[in-house]
Amino acid sequence: MFRKRDDKLEVLLVHPGGPFWRNKDRGAWTIPKGEVGENEDLLVRATTEFKEEIGFTPSPETWIDLGNVKQKGGKIVHAWAFAGDLPPDFKVHSNTFELEWPPRSGRTQAFPEIDRAQFFSIEEARQRINSAQVLFLDRFGEMLKSHTTVRPPLSDPIQPEPSPSVSPTSRRLV
Repeated sequence: MFRKRDDKLEVLLVHPGGPFWRNKDRGAWTIPKGEVGENEDLLVRATTEFKEEIGFTPSPETWIDLGNVKQKGGKIVHAWAFAGDLPPDFKVHSNTFELEWPPRSGRTQAFPEIDRAQFFSIEEARQRINSAQVLFLDRFGEMLKSHTTVRPPLSDPIQPEPSPSVSPTSRRLV
């Protein structure tokens, strides 16, 4: 999601929840994303994940296809951008996951998948976003310069070849 505030472009990033990310900031933020099932429509899944991770349902008229990137761990992330904004009183409402915490304590705790969502200038987003996802910001900037705002098809006609360690069902997306 992106918006214009005070004549400056801003993009929405989310911060992962849980104890491993609690004190991490630079390079820890990401675009909302999640797992996609085999033969599942990527854009439909991205919309669902956006809602599940921050508690807001996007309904833009135009989607900007930003392609995909491969993260360090081998996950493939697909991304789209769209113009929008969150309500002034917005609070993140995320799915949760369970984790034994503290480690080897025998106690399981629930943590939010996402603990924060915030708009950043493009420059600041470059500093905070996962390093592999910086490419999305670059592509977004180029598309804005060329005024390309085409919604991608509802199917995924070009499937990247997954690496041997990544199955098509473990791909990530936004």
